[in-house]
Amino acid sequence: MKRRNRLSGAGELATCSPGIASTSKLAILQAMKRWLYLIAGFLALALGIAGAVLPLLPTVPFIILAAFCFARSSPKLERQLLEHRHFGPHIQRWRSDGAVSRKGKRAATAAFAMSALLGLLFAPWPFSLVPTAAAVIGGIWIWGRPE
Repeated sequence: MKRRNRLSGAGELATCSPGIASTSKLAILQAMKRWLYLIAGFLALALGIAGAVLPLLPTVPFIILAAFCFARSSPKLERQLLEHRHFGPHIQRWRSDGAVSRKGKRAATAAFAMSALLGLLFAPWPFSLVPTAAAVIGGIWIWGRPE
């Protein structure tokens, strides 16, 4: 198949097989996917770090999400999270058993309760029920996870 090659001089025709074009498109899509996972990993890591100091923002779920994203984009960053002395054990327990520690469950329950309370106090009716419903659903799910 003959196509006009944008990289060659004006008027030159280049021979290009469809397989090569689709392979380069696939490589570009894979690179874009890798970069999107990398960006998402850094955003999740930033939210996890912020959650360490902000009372209602969870830390460990965002760190687990960052590890998930880094596993698909940067094995080096994933390894650093897995070897981290505080977060590594949480990530490994989650990956092996889907487990959440009892301390983590208590912290999540406290955050859910605070969010539900703030929703009930400050959100207009019926929107004030949304945080409460999310807290109940999230609490049931998290307490159903193994320890």
